Amino acid sequence: MPLDQSFVGRSWPATEPYQVGREKIREFARAIGATDAEYHDPAAARALGHADVVAPPTFPVVITMAASRQIVEDPALGLDYSRVVHGDQRFAYTRPVVAGDELVCVNSVDEITSRGGHDFLTTRTEVSTVAGEPVVTVWSKLVQRGEH
Repeated sequence: MPLDQSFVGRSWPATEPYQVGREKIREFARAIGATDAEYHDPAAARALGHADVVAPPTFPVVITMAASRQIVEDPALGLDYSRVVHGDQRFAYTRPVVAGDELVCVNSVDEITSRGGHDFLTTRTEVSTVAGEPVVTVWSKLVQRGEH
């Protein structure tokens, strides 16, 4: 069954705030092998003009993957997650994510297309501080493989 095209343009309410912790950034950096000092050492981050340790560029996936459940778990969309593969991820930063940030996500569906028996779902997540300061926009493309 194809994905419901009426979801294109739909947005969801902002998620609950996510408190970005210094240790979460350090754990993520270690997990991906990012050794830059600003990801681990507050003094090194401050020397670069940041208030605390800076998150590696792909860190927002920690927040946005959880937030995207608003979309992918909606039964009306018709997504069979057992057939989904990750197709693409893109980040557009306004500023870096820093320990101490309190972030919320607003999810939207930008596009749903079908090609070769597969469905392509493009989501956009606007990540901002609880005060409304834009931080990063994250696009994700999920591919629901055909049933064959």
